[in-house]
Amino acid sequence: MAHATIDNVRNVKTYYDRGQHYKCSQIKTISSQMPRLQRRVNDSVHWFMSELEARIIAKSGNPNDRFHLGKILMQSFEDDLDFVMQIDGATGEIMTNREVLKKSVECAVAFKNLGLKIGDVVMLMAPNHSDLVIPVYAALYLGVIIAPVDRTLGVIELKETFGVDKPKLILCQSEKAPEIQVVLNELELNTKIVTFNKGDYLCSFYKFLEEYSDVKAVKDFKPNNFDPEETIAILVATSGTTGFPKAAAVTHKNITITAPNLWARFNNFPTPTRMAFIGAPLQWLTAIINFLTSPVFRYTRLQTSLPLTEAHATHLINKYRPTFTILSPTFMSTLLKSEGKDKCDLSCFELILLGGSAVPTNLLDKVKEISPDIEVLDVYGMSELSNIAFQPDNPPLGSSGKPLGCFQYRLINIETQTDILEPNVAGELWVKGPGVFKEYYNNPEATAEAFADGRWFKTGDMFYRDANYNFFFVERIKLLLKYKSYQISPVEVESVIRKHPGVLDVAVTGIPDADCGDLLVACVVAKPQCRLTAQEIKDLVKDSLSDAKQLRGGVIFLNEIPMTASTKVHRRKLKEMVLVMERQ
Repeated sequence: MAHATIDNVRNVKTYYDRGQHYKCSQIKTISSQMPRLQRRVNDSVHWFMSELEARIIAKSGNPNDRFHLGKILMQSFEDDLDFVMQIDGATGEIMTNREVLKKSVECAVAFKNLGLKIGDVVMLMAPNHSDLVIPVYAALYLGVIIAPVDRTLGVIELKETFGVDKPKLILCQSEKAPEIQVVLNELELNTKIVTFNKGDYLCSFYKFLEEYSDVKAVKDFKPNNFDPEETIAILVATSGTTGFPKAAAVTHKNITITAPNLWARFNNFPTPTRMAFIGAPLQWLTAIINFLTSPVFRYTRLQTSLPLTEAHATHLINKYRPTFTILSPTFMSTLLKSEGKDKCDLSCFELILLGGSAVPTNLLDKVKEISPDIEVLDVYGMSELSNIAFQPDNPPLGSSGKPLGCFQYRLINIETQTDILEPNVAGELWVKGPGVFKEYYNNPEATAEAFADGRWFKTGDMFYRDANYNFFFVERIKLLLKYKSYQISPVEVESVIRKHPGVLDVAVTGIPDADCGDLLVACVVAKPQCRLTAQEIKDLVKDSLSDAKQLRGGVIFLNEIPMTASTKVHRRKLKEMVLVMERQ
């Protein structure tokens, strides 16, 4: 079934901007005439959510429904049926709340008639096309678990993932279906496969809706009742760059507790921002946050069914002029290097959040140099925390922000396992609270390892705080390199190398050495038309850092830093590359 395009839907010509309707062509002009005041944390988003949840509870009489994502989404769709919920920038296809509500209810009925029950798993393996969102919302109405999975995984990785998740239904693209079927046969799983596009022998998504849905059930549909504190909403993939991926089981309550915190510095609801640009596939937290909350806060989601290359992202940003995005530092650096007629014009953004890995302070400065009106912030979030972990309330440079009210925090000495009470001393961050995930799905060993007594979640990340309780990310503990008896942070070495005027991007890893442990290797991307030598990089590190942090493994020049599907530095692939490439 073809969707409407942005050119043939009348109300797409207008977008919400600060509570008013403005034509797309007017947005840049109007916003440039309005002074942007510094945002501060306030309670507006919580007032908005309280009013929305109160209306839902008034209908059902069940106080727990304030955390029921499915009921929250249905009410949000009904509140503005003509609102443009999403745009596929690759095709121009748009979907309004009316169409999404209709199709998602049809899908929920189909799920029921297929026999799916609360707690069953539906797996999604597809790009961010227009139909991807339909089964997501349908599952949330029913208490069925959604498991978005990287569609590029190979047979070995799929076998590991399917063995843990044990999906009852897989929705994917037809070209991936044969490989999926092979893995299901090996595992002896009786899982139904439905393809979003037409396949040779499998059921297509729209055929599935026709076969398993019915008009009367759609008309009479009501979401299932369940305990949102215990019911898992989504299985969020944790980083698979250091081993087999795990799935963080995030409940309905986890998400509804943490989701408003991302918008606590805004005061206009609904529609704190006009349009969000999605820079990651659905299996990553940055996309999940927007897929689950954009209908609630009523901002349009700009996504794409094509791979998000630098050129494609530039085209989408220049054409649609989104106002908000969450990107990795690596992908942000890539966009900044565009020049001439292919230059990415970032001036449309009101707010850019950078996260997923350590954010170099000079990258924040570069964005501000290009457009001083852009608010660009370093944020820290985790799949296991279901959103951001700190509030970036105009923090000092390099800080991820201050504590959130829904979490408790500890910094732990990794050697002595005791609390660090003084400022400016790094330790492992431990977090506790209602936003912390339930478990690693079907993985009790990993769950037990992740939690200390009292349900304190051990993040595995090193932080320190200053005297004002601004928290600063140091390094992922598993990524720390060890030279003899010294623990080395790749981020520290990277920050020094980035100071070279000829360096566009850099990632530091290590090669194993029997006598010393890890020998540091710098993988450098030079700026265009810049002659850069390995000796210059080595000399810069030698002049700046101690002997243990020198580049004994050498320097490698790359055209680009390898990235994961979520545009983070692919640390595992980087390690594999440096073992076989020539080092200088």
